[in-house]
Amino acid sequence: MGDHFNSLRFLLISALIVMVGVIITSMVGMAIREELKGMAKPTLIFLLLFTSTGKLFSFVQFIGFFGPLLGIFLGFDSINRERVSRTLSKLVSQPIYRDSIINAKFLSGVAIIAIILAATVLLISGLGIRLVGVVPGAEEVSRLFIYVVISLLYISFWLGISILFSVIFRSAATSALASLAIWIFFSFFVSLGASVLSDAVAPISQTASGVDAEMLIRHERIQRLTSLVSPMTLYSEATTTILDPMRKTTRTLILMGPLERFSMSRFQSPLPLLESIFIVIPHIISIVAITLLCFGICYLVFMRQEIRTV
Repeated sequence: MGDHFNSLRFLLISALIVMVGVIITSMVGMAIREELKGMAKPTLIFLLLFTSTGKLFSFVQFIGFFGPLLGIFLGFDSINRERVSRTLSKLVSQPIYRDSIINAKFLSGVAIIAIILAATVLLISGLGIRLVGVVPGAEEVSRLFIYVVISLLYISFWLGISILFSVIFRSAATSALASLAIWIFFSFFVSLGASVLSDAVAPISQTASGVDAEMLIRHERIQRLTSLVSPMTLYSEATTTILDPMRKTTRTLILMGPLERFSMSRFQSPLPLLESIFIVIPHIISIVAITLLCFGICYLVFMRQEIRTV
């Protein structure tokens, strides 16, 4: 952690995240204040500071897209830098367990990520209270806490990816490029491939009677299942559902009849926190699983490598 705190990279990344978060919150907070001027403030309005897009994008979307870069920048040279500078062999020669090295590299990065996320969310919350004039309730605080935990697991996955490449490759530039290539693949090509695959397997054809509902459902199911391969899709669906109590499902397409739409419009109310958690439990378990799997592979590769003392 001392290496991270003393590095210029940590200061630049922290300043960037805080600056963007403050800008987004200021824009969204002023817009909400103007819309609620002279009106009774509704409940759960505080969460809109994190989910409203404003003129650019929401804070949740920003963390979902650029959060992996935080994990990559913290871990892409954690092992090969020690190897190149000849400090890894000296570290191994000390009377410490070898797995303590890789565990410390990962856990220190996780601690740094937790500090950045917690500080940013608290700063945004304080600024939002001043702009909107609404103090968050217990349920809103609980939802924000769960959001921070999910974000921590999500960015820790990318930290594990970067440390894994740092163990495999001797060059820091190579490990950084490999980590960025994985990030670009999951950011852009998975969604593009899901769209192409769904169009090829279940093409939507326009007929005289309209769109075939069965084919449309099959098309959306294939596209959604393919998109779930990406950790970004898991993260975005989980966090959006947690921070939006009005959202009843993670699916984007829901076919309802007129009576169902009428019933939903009359009895629409926010979901309790536990029901929102039950909806996203599969997403959270998947994020935890891929994070542990990634670090487990990194752990095994590091423990089996030969480190020569000089």
